[in-house]
Order: sequence, then C-alpha cells, then structure tokens
Amino acid sequence: MKNILALIVAVSILGTAGCAWVKPTPEGEKVRVLDADEVSTCKELGTTNVSLLDKIAGINRNAEKVQKELETLARTSAARMGGDTVVADSPVQDGQQRFIVYKCVGVMK
Repeated sequence: MKNILALIVAVSILGTAGCAWVKPTPEGEKVRVLDADEVSTCKELGTTNVSLLDKIAGINRNAEKVQKELETLARTSAARMGGDTVVADSPVQDGQQRFIVYKCVGVMK
C-alpha cells in the first residue's frame, strides 16, 4: 500500500511540474522581453532579481517553463517600477535570474 501511495504522489508531482504556476498581471503583460542590443535608445531604470522553485521534491522542473515564469515575474516587477521592457542580465541559476528594467516608449535620448 505504501508503494502505491508513493507512486501516486510521484506521478502527481511530475504531472504538476509541467504546469505554469506564475501568471502575468495585466500590467506585466504589457512589458516586453528584449535582448541587450535592442534597448540602445531606452532609459535604464534599475534591476530586478526574481526567483522561483526550479525543483519539486528533488525533481527538476522543465527549464523552458522555469525561464518563461522568471520572465513573467520580471515583467510584473518592471511594471511596478514604471518600466516597459526587461533584458536578462544573468543566466538562470537555481531558479533565480537578474533582469535590467528599461523604459523605452516615450523616451528621448
């Protein structure tokens, strides 16, 4: 019986590991994710460090989904800072990533 219960728990964890847990805010949905070479005319507002669980019960989550969820968190944070664009400033490591926040729309350099 314990083995069956353990199997059910493991399957449940693996099944939910693919789900997106981070949902964008309406403001965050408007923030773009760009590359560094695309923000030369933008004003840098600061940085944001975002993190989430990249493992569940010792099992690695899908790396692509983790990346997308980190971007979603960064977009939400950027919107709170008055930004409209984020650029990754570090690779994903242990479920964490740093982004630079920019204001691009309406900026005159």
